Amino acid sequence: MTSVSKIAPLIDELGPRFTRLSDEIWAHPELRWEEHQSMKKQIEAAEEFGARITEGAGGVPTAFSAEWGSGAPVIGFLGEYDALASLSQEASSTERNPDLESGTEAGHGCGHNLLGSGSLLAAVALARHMEENGLAGTVRYYGCPAEEGAAGKTFMVAGGAFEDVDAAVTNHPMPMASAAQWKSLAYTQAYFRFRGLPSHAGANPQHGRSALDAAELMNVGVNFLREHMEDTDRIHYAFIDAGGPSANVVQPTAELYYIVRSPTVAQMRTLYERVKKVAHGAAMMTETEVEIEFDGACAEVLPNRTLEEALYANVVELGGVPFDEADQEYGRVLSAGLPDGALEGARRQLGLDGDTEPYFTGVVPIPEPAHRHQMTGSTDVGDVSWVTPTVQMGAGTAILGTPGHSWQMVTQGKSPAAHKGMIHGAKAMAAVALDMVTDADLLTRAKDEFQGIIAKTPYDHPIPEGTVPPPLRDNYTPA
Repeated sequence: MTSVSKIAPLIDELGPRFTRLSDEIWAHPELRWEEHQSMKKQIEAAEEFGARITEGAGGVPTAFSAEWGSGAPVIGFLGEYDALASLSQEASSTERNPDLESGTEAGHGCGHNLLGSGSLLAAVALARHMEENGLAGTVRYYGCPAEEGAAGKTFMVAGGAFEDVDAAVTNHPMPMASAAQWKSLAYTQAYFRFRGLPSHAGANPQHGRSALDAAELMNVGVNFLREHMEDTDRIHYAFIDAGGPSANVVQPTAELYYIVRSPTVAQMRTLYERVKKVAHGAAMMTETEVEIEFDGACAEVLPNRTLEEALYANVVELGGVPFDEADQEYGRVLSAGLPDGALEGARRQLGLDGDTEPYFTGVVPIPEPAHRHQMTGSTDVGDVSWVTPTVQMGAGTAILGTPGHSWQMVTQGKSPAAHKGMIHGAKAMAAVALDMVTDADLLTRAKDEFQGIIAKTPYDHPIPEGTVPPPLRDNYTPA
């Protein structure tokens, strides 16, 4: 029997429990570092299946690990459960309608309710199979907070959470099922706080020094910088404080939150230093002061071809996600509201016909490493991938063309189609993990590949030594 045939029936049996867990987390979205209830629900689910719980994994308050079995190998499953601001949305709607009953403006715009629940389902199923069949080894699930622009796993890596893990497996909700590892961007994020002098903006503006002017000049300067950076680099910002609502007062405070991305940690640091110079220049021009607080950072993903090929073999055996006609009918209506060209662009990228159904039922082939897709987003899975061989499943939970961080992603998060994709992804993850437990050669080859790369290109940890997670800082304010 193959790993898929051994593990899939167990996943189907356990699936309803973790579908409910996913829906519970979707219904009560929590932002980075504040995922106390989501963590509690995941811990309760893990304890139902006999897990040993360790809270505060890696020294991060809303992280935990759940463990079964003992000895080698140690297989880690990575899960997430944080949401995004300003994405409240009714479930299964085909129009933009905030969920007024949730009591929050947040929403799961990257499907982390499915991501964490699917990974935990895979871990529970693998642990039960190993126990029933007398297989040695340790299964460990990591509840990981603050992936969205906060690098929770990077802090967990710094805290030693993954030191004894032989290999890690995870997934991410996507508009198609895929075993292909993508290249991501490293990033850093920081607060830029400008301080000036207030004065009457009409009567004596000459005595004021505008922090808002400094913030705006910084943004202008960074806009000019964008002309002189790599095509794959990205810089984003948000106003945290624009100085207050009074236009007749020279604004004494202003605060910006910046994210800087580049293909490697080294390139990201270089670009970040240039952004900081722009900030200092803006402060000099306005005779204000600027304080820069580093918030977090993550490394780019290090793909592991050995595990990728093993995962792909399991996905091929499973076939595509079994979406039905009801799923497709909902998808057709929802796809009409996607941004112009989104569905068509997704079909072109995958080489699909123009009449391919919105919910993709096929399997995306894995490309040759030289043609690996460069994603211009980021994930803190990257840091885990630099300390242990890691493979990530793209779980097909959304229609083709669904933008990440969008209301369309949120609205699909409790749909029957999303549940099918989550369970399909859990089967693939558990199957490749079972391969690693039962095939010592697979794990050895994955480690040899990993060590060969690390020997030439050691892990460049992007967080300065001694930096603690934001919730442990004296000046921390919840998002």
